[in-house]
Amino acid sequence: MRTDWPEQKVDLPPPGGRHAPDAGILAEITAGLAAGTDLHGLLERFLAPIMRMAGARAGAVRVLSAAGDHLQMISEVGLPEHVASAERAVDPACGMCGSAFTRGTIVSAGEVGHCARRNDDSYFGQECRHLMAVPLTYRGRVLGLYNLFFDAPPAVAAEPMALFKSIGELLGLALHNALLEHDTLRAAVLTERQAMAAEVHDSIAQTLAFVKMRMPLLQEAISRHDEAGALKYCADVRQAVSSAHSNLREVLAHFRAPMDPLGLKHALRSSIAAFCELTQVELAFDDQVPGLHLPVAQELQVLRIVQEALANIAKHARAGRAWLTIARLHGDIDVVVEDDGAGVAPADGQGDAAHYGLDIMRQRAVSLGGTLDVGARAGGGTRVRLRFPSEPDRVGAP
Repeated sequence: MRTDWPEQKVDLPPPGGRHAPDAGILAEITAGLAAGTDLHGLLERFLAPIMRMAGARAGAVRVLSAAGDHLQMISEVGLPEHVASAERAVDPACGMCGSAFTRGTIVSAGEVGHCARRNDDSYFGQECRHLMAVPLTYRGRVLGLYNLFFDAPPAVAAEPMALFKSIGELLGLALHNALLEHDTLRAAVLTERQAMAAEVHDSIAQTLAFVKMRMPLLQEAISRHDEAGALKYCADVRQAVSSAHSNLREVLAHFRAPMDPLGLKHALRSSIAAFCELTQVELAFDDQVPGLHLPVAQELQVLRIVQEALANIAKHARAGRAWLTIARLHGDIDVVVEDDGAGVAPADGQGDAAHYGLDIMRQRAVSLGGTLDVGARAGGGTRVRLRFPSEPDRVGAP
């Protein structure tokens, strides 16, 4: 498909001719962008003035699709309805548009055959006999086009042509910034979704796992006619479901689960008590930094990592003993969870819930500016180690 259209010389009209440039258009565009005007609306707004300066009978403005596979028309002036419909999307490599798109320069040509074949209509060749494409560029990348349609070869002065180039560069920069803003917004939405998924997994899924482990005990107590045991397990399930419901409401309202108002250490001791009651695993807590105080956001991340490590021990380790240690190491906070169970799970189950939980733990460690290592414990079992930097003034006497 031809994209090497020859550039045609433009004739200069006499001074004061009908195509005298309106340099104020650049100031208007700049003001519109500074005011946060809708970009597509701005592109539409300046289509008619550009047509007027060029002496075009019709015009269209196109932007490159997100996938980069076509140029999408967002506005047109003066095109017959059936032609406008056929021109809604064009291949960036097609005809004169393709030449302007590839070269990133203004292209003017009297060859309209490609447009005529694409539309199968007499408009091109009769009413429209000449075309011009003004690319909207940013650092050599074409992000859109102004298409101008003429009934005769245009006589556009050098000054308007230079102005068209400046307009193309200014609006190309605006399109580039709009793409960056779109990508930033999409990344922010993705981050929020990941954060919400992490909170659902760590605060709600763990509670439901507790309920799942309590149900067989409840069923067994009922079958043995152990009324006291059945009532106890019923109370445990009721409390857990209530907690899950409360956490879900917090996540939906704030995209996060609440931190224990009494702080990290109190929350850890509550988690340890629940873990020991649930699993009958003996867990030793060695707190070597009793005066540790962290921002609430950091405390929540540490708590969730420890809770997930303990949940994995409860569900997978078949351990008899476990250890939780918090210490200082070369200015960093060192949090270690160990067990004497079956050891590290094989890495071939990357899609299961355990590995999803591990991925979330690592993301939480990164948010703390630290690292998370999972490996074998000396003497058997698994060792999970979180290490992250601390501010010296946040570690002191209780």
